[in-house]
Amino acid sequence: MDRGYQHSYSEIMPSMFDKEGRQRKAKTMITVLSEHVHTPLSELSALNIGGSAGIIDEYLSRYFGQMVGVDIDEKAIAYARQRFQKEGLTFEVGDAMDLRYGPDLFDVVICSQVYEHVPDARVLLAEIFRVLKPGGAVYFAAGNRLMVQEPHYKLPFLSVLPRPVAHRYLRLTGRGEYYYEKHFTYWGLQRLVSHYDVTDYTPLILADPVKYGAEYMVTPGSWTQKIAECLSRYMIWVVPGYIWVLEKPDLEKPEIA
Repeated sequence: MDRGYQHSYSEIMPSMFDKEGRQRKAKTMITVLSEHVHTPLSELSALNIGGSAGIIDEYLSRYFGQMVGVDIDEKAIAYARQRFQKEGLTFEVGDAMDLRYGPDLFDVVICSQVYEHVPDARVLLAEIFRVLKPGGAVYFAAGNRLMVQEPHYKLPFLSVLPRPVAHRYLRLTGRGEYYYEKHFTYWGLQRLVSHYDVTDYTPLILADPVKYGAEYMVTPGSWTQKIAECLSRYMIWVVPGYIWVLEKPDLEKPEIA
């Protein structure tokens, strides 16, 4: 079976309709971007790739001047259009690897836990680079292949197995027929975003989850937080997930001596 598109992801993942959970993620996005981007978000346009049912997009639209959500899942976009109708917020069915937008259009792009779902993550990141304005920012949240528990199917070590074995593992556990998701290691992710300037917010968030609204990731003050913070500083390659801000270099901006 070839690795194609996941056209109806929302039908197999009820979490796409979890308002509280999705809004928590959106809050972290806003906190990170507000800290990183010096221009007020209300003056900026943003594109959320793979936003699914629109809950995150609606939350983000409270802060951005223009918010566009795009997903290949037609039923999810139909749900979003029906539930969230407001000025400055639009939803479109679209292919993340072939965006219909012109170059240098958006100030900010959200790409949160999406790269592993598309047929070719390299094409996805190239498309984001194309539609992003020079100097623009990407909120990039990504899982690490070297994780103990795979987040989509809640199975230990699924992501590290060779793909034929992973498919059998899913079938034997009754969780699915085909392991579609394809995660990269830390080093693979670095290569994936090599055209961007990268700021790693992972250690900052793990050190102060309350500040970034990330209590859902790690419990403040717990041993889990202490261990995760230590790993993020000294063994970043084993952390199960990352939050990076990617910037498209502004080649026309003069360098300061």
